[in-house]
Amino acid sequence: MSAASRAPQRSNRPRRTRRRVTLFAAGAAAAALALTSCTSGGTSGGGGGTGFVAGSDGIDTVAKGDRTAAPDLSGETVEGGRLDVADLKGKVVVLNIWGSWCSPCRAEAENLQTVYDDTKAQGVEFVGINTRDGNTSKARAFEEEFGITYPSLYDPTGKLMLRFEKGTLNPQAIPSTLVLDRDGKIAARTLQALSEKKLREMLDPVLAEK
Repeated sequence: MSAASRAPQRSNRPRRTRRRVTLFAAGAAAAALALTSCTSGGTSGGGGGTGFVAGSDGIDTVAKGDRTAAPDLSGETVEGGRLDVADLKGKVVVLNIWGSWCSPCRAEAENLQTVYDDTKAQGVEFVGINTRDGNTSKARAFEEEFGITYPSLYDPTGKLMLRFEKGTLNPQAIPSTLVLDRDGKIAARTLQALSEKKLREMLDPVLAEK
């Protein structure tokens, strides 16, 4: 074989090596994302006139005068009833987006229920939005396992999540948790599984508003 015919074979080796490194790096990045949340989507925001402040603790907040109203969040619940979040105006509402298949959702479930039990007498309502569960039986089994007593809208295809405006505190991952003020406006958001302490830190300032 001549030197000319061997040259292309030698030049291919570095390209294959670089490709393997690139694929490895991409796989590592995907694995890191999988560890931080079950899934992500939606539209990112923050700064640029959006009005909300990204907290170093993972909780994003909006000053009272700059808040955006939550979209229409209504429909059938996991339990078979009907629910319209707009009917809860006058109360502080905690919205939690979850799926029975989501490990971080399972990790935070009892924490949400505990804070709900502690705050419902103060005019706080909790509403779940169950997504990407193919049927309600899995969602109901999740609620029974973790003793969840507040209702959840059944949103298997994520249509309710897509109703949030771009550039606002929209849910971008599962789990996500949002706090609505007494006017039905989005006051705070986090894209992480919550401990009791972290949820109270998120909820208490909104609850203290007059």
